Amino acid sequence: TSYLFSLPVRGSEGLYMVNGPPSFTESTAFQRDSGKNCKAVAFSKDGSLFAWCNGEKVNIVNVTSAELLRCFDLPKAVCLEFSPKNNILATWQAYTTAKDGTAGVPNLQLHDVKTGKCLKSFIQKKMQNWCPRWADDESICARNVNNEVHFFENNNFNTIANKLHLQKVNDFVLSPGAQPTKVAVYVPGSKGAPSFIRLYQYPTFGGPQSALANKSFFKADKVTMLWNKKATAVLVIASTEVDKTGASYYGEQTLHYIATNGESAVVQLPKNGPIYDVVWNPNSVEFCAVYGFMPAKATVFNLKCDPVFDFGTGPRNGAYYSPHGHILVLAGFGNLRGQMEVWDVKNYKLISKPVASDSTYFAWCPDGEHIVTATCAPRLRVSNGYKIWHYTGSLLHSYEVPSNEEMWQVSWQPFLDGAFPVKAVKYQAVPSELPSAEPKPAQAYRPPALRNKPVTSSKLHEDEPPQNMKPQSGGSDKPLSKTALKNQRKHEAKKAAKQEARADANQEPTQSSAAQNAPRSAVPAVSSGDPEVDKKIKNLKKKLKAIEQLKEQAAAGKQLEKNQLEKIQKETALLQELEDLELGL
Repeated sequence: TSYLFSLPVRGSEGLYMVNGPPSFTESTAFQRDSGKNCKAVAFSKDGSLFAWCNGEKVNIVNVTSAELLRCFDLPKAVCLEFSPKNNILATWQAYTTAKDGTAGVPNLQLHDVKTGKCLKSFIQKKMQNWCPRWADDESICARNVNNEVHFFENNNFNTIANKLHLQKVNDFVLSPGAQPTKVAVYVPGSKGAPSFIRLYQYPTFGGPQSALANKSFFKADKVTMLWNKKATAVLVIASTEVDKTGASYYGEQTLHYIATNGESAVVQLPKNGPIYDVVWNPNSVEFCAVYGFMPAKATVFNLKCDPVFDFGTGPRNGAYYSPHGHILVLAGFGNLRGQMEVWDVKNYKLISKPVASDSTYFAWCPDGEHIVTATCAPRLRVSNGYKIWHYTGSLLHSYEVPSNEEMWQVSWQPFLDGAFPVKAVKYQAVPSELPSAEPKPAQAYRPPALRNKPVTSSKLHEDEPPQNMKPQSGGSDKPLSKTALKNQRKHEAKKAAKQEARADANQEPTQSSAAQNAPRSAVPAVSSGDPEVDKKIKNLKKKLKAIEQLKEQAAAGKQLEKNQLEKIQKETALLQELEDLELGL
C-alpha cells in the first residue's frame, strides 16, 4: 500500500477509515459502517487488527485487507480491548440485575480471537478499570476483585494462579516490557491511616517485607500511577477532591516518585497550583510535569527528581513526547486556546508554535513525524473535526463535519516500537497544500472613549521565558542541582556575614554595642529555597528574639523565672544552629 496509516473516524456520520499520509483519503477497502450507533473501536497493539461495535454486532477486521475475521452477536457491548499479542478480545457491557433483584448475567467477556469461542465471562459491575490487564507477553493476566488482585497465567482463566490480598486494594498497574512483571498497587487511606502504594515483583506477594518499594502519603482521594517504559520507576499523581486551603477547585495534587530499587521522593514543584499533566520520556530517564496556577509552568526532571530544564510559564495543560522521545509538545487544550509549542528535546530549542483552536484531543503518529488534533463531541458540540499536522508546524489535512453532524473520536493506527527509525529533527516547515491555520486574533473590547486612542498593552501577567531564553545575567542557564544550591547559599551567607562585619567595623564605637545587641532578625532574610529550612530559620530567629527581650528585662532588674533563665542559657546553641542552617550545612 502507498499509505502508511489508517485513522478510524467515529461519529454521527458513522465509522470510516482515512488512509495517509502523504495525502489523506477515505479507505475504499474498509466499508463505511453508516449506523449512528458505533459505541467503541479498538486496535490491536501492533495495529494489524481493528474491532468495533455498532449496536448490533462486534466485528474484527484485518486492517490491511479489510477482510472480516470475526463477528460476535453482542448488541450491548460498549467497551472493547485486545490483549497485547492479539489472542483475546475483551468486551464489556453495562451490568444489569434481574427485575426480581437476583444477580445479573456476567457482562465482561473474553473471546478467543482465532476460534471465536468465549473463554470466560465475569461479573464486572463498574465501567472504570473494566478491562483485565495483561503483561506484554500475555504470560500473566490480572483483574481487581473485591480487595484482591487475581492473577491468571497463559490465558487459562479457569484457575487463579495467584492472589495479591491487601485490605481495600483500589487500583493496580502491571509494568510494561519483558518479564519479570512488576505490580504497582494502590490502597487508599482510611480513618486517619495514610494511603500507600507498593511495588511487588510477580509472584512474590508476602507482607510489606516482600515489596520492592513502599510509599505512604496523606492527601490522596485518587491516584494515577505511571510506569516508565523500562519498568524501573513509577510516578504517582495523588490528588484530593477538595483543596482544604480553598486555593483551587481542582483539589490538591502532589507528585511522588517510586523506584523498584526502593528509593522514593516527593517531586518538588516550584510553583503552587494544580498538576495538569505528567509524562515519562520514552527513554525512561526523564519526565515532564505541567503544573501551577495559570500561566502554568513546565519542567523536565531527571531520576533524582532534580530539574533538568525549565520551560518557563505559558497557556498550557498538557505535555506529549513523540514516540522516540526526541520531540516534546507542550499544549493548552480544552478550556485553553490550543497553542502548541514543539520542542527539540536534545537541544531544548523551539521548533514551531502551531495553534489548533478548540481542540479536545491530541495524539502523536507512531512515525514520530505527524500529529492529529481534534475537536470532538460531547466535549464540544460545534465545529467538530480533525487536523493532521507535521511537527514543524505545517497543517497537512483538515476535515470539519457538516454543521448538523458530530465527531466523537479519531485515532492513529498503532505500530510496535521500532517499526519506524528515528529521523533527525527538522526546523524548516515541511511543504503543505493548505494555508497555515493561524486563527485571527480576537480584538479586545475597547470602550467607545478609548477607541481612537493608541492601544496600551495591559497584560494580566508576564509569561516567564524558558530558562535558555532568559536575559543572561552572566549566570549559566542550567537549573541548580541540590549541591549547587547548597553551595550558592553558603556563598551568599558568607558574603552577608562579611558585609555585616564590615558594617560593624565602620560604625562609631558608641554605636557598635547597640549594633551587637540588635536582634539578629534585623539581618535581611535570605530565602534558602527550601520552605522547610526557611521555617526552621524563622522559628530560631523568633526564639533568639525572645531571649534578647528576656536579657533586657533582666538588665532592667526584673526577677526571672527558672525556665526563663534556662532559655537564656540556650542562646549559644541556638545561634550555632541558625548559622549552620543559613550556611546550608
